[in-house]
Amino acid sequence: MNRRKLLALLGLPALFASGAAWASLTRSRNPYYQGPVAENFDGLRFTDGRTVTKGLLDVLKWQTAKRDREAFPARYPAPPQDRPPARVDGLRIVHLGHASFLYQVAGLNLLIDPVYSQRASPLSFIGPKRVNEPGVAFAELPRIDAVLITHNHYDHLDIETLARLHARDQPRMIMPLGNDTIIRARIPDARAEAHDWSARLALSDSVALTLVPSYHWSARGAFDRRMALWCSYVVEAAGTKIFHIGDTGYHDGSLYERLGAEHGPFRLAVLPIGAYEPRWFMSDNHMNPDEAVKVMLALKAEQALGHHWGTFQLTDEGIDRPPAALTAALAQAGLPEERFKPMRPGLSWSA
Repeated sequence: MNRRKLLALLGLPALFASGAAWASLTRSRNPYYQGPVAENFDGLRFTDGRTVTKGLLDVLKWQTAKRDREAFPARYPAPPQDRPPARVDGLRIVHLGHASFLYQVAGLNLLIDPVYSQRASPLSFIGPKRVNEPGVAFAELPRIDAVLITHNHYDHLDIETLARLHARDQPRMIMPLGNDTIIRARIPDARAEAHDWSARLALSDSVALTLVPSYHWSARGAFDRRMALWCSYVVEAAGTKIFHIGDTGYHDGSLYERLGAEHGPFRLAVLPIGAYEPRWFMSDNHMNPDEAVKVMLALKAEQALGHHWGTFQLTDEGIDRPPAALTAALAQAGLPEERFKPMRPGLSWSA
């Protein structure tokens, strides 16, 4: 059995070893990024300032232990697929499924973490399989101006989808440091650009973007942990601010208190609410719905949309657990349900 199949049987996309990641066993250099030592980079690996101790042995413990796992159904039908307009002057957001979104903002069309593959995996025959279709059919996507990538896990950076988008639209591709190397290995002429936290980029005369930290990590294989950077995004357009997180843990919440003070208040926060069980393993890097409500409040967001649930089973909670837990968390906080809506593929939000 080759190493890809062996690691695939362990059951997590982050364990699939790419050639570059495997090569890092035999050399000390980072295969994705070379740059000066900085506050968030020690010369080999990136850090968000926490001491995170979970590693491969913990993954094996989780995967081999007796587990209270609620299996996803084979199909979990979503609302009808959306047919977005060609352009929107204001703001319209469509959930494509899991962590993928189409943002139509001030005349621009942006995709965030687009995944159109059937599996969140580098292999077509194994790994988490989608249980519903994307919220917008690929052929119905309007012309895409820019793609934003939050980090390189397979449920967020889908290289085959990016190749399809490049062939069709040649969009600008924006991502944190090191991820451009992964994309150019498959798409040599991609318009890929990588930036550090705090970089502020103009997407047009009226739309700007800032990369900010999150409590997470990166890996395309078993041996390239934290060798590419991860981020969240602040999107600004016509006086409206949106905070978008692809994946994050909660930790002590201080990061989001700081980001709320620095960049808030926000009209909208788009936050993950799924992939959080078992907590002993997932809490470092995936927040649960109760923590997501706390992040919404820390960011001073008027409203929030919940994602990262209901399409790919990555963890142990059942498919309906995240929205039910979100309802309970809002009630506990004394907040109305309409303040924080769990999204389904095909649902849209406009302002």
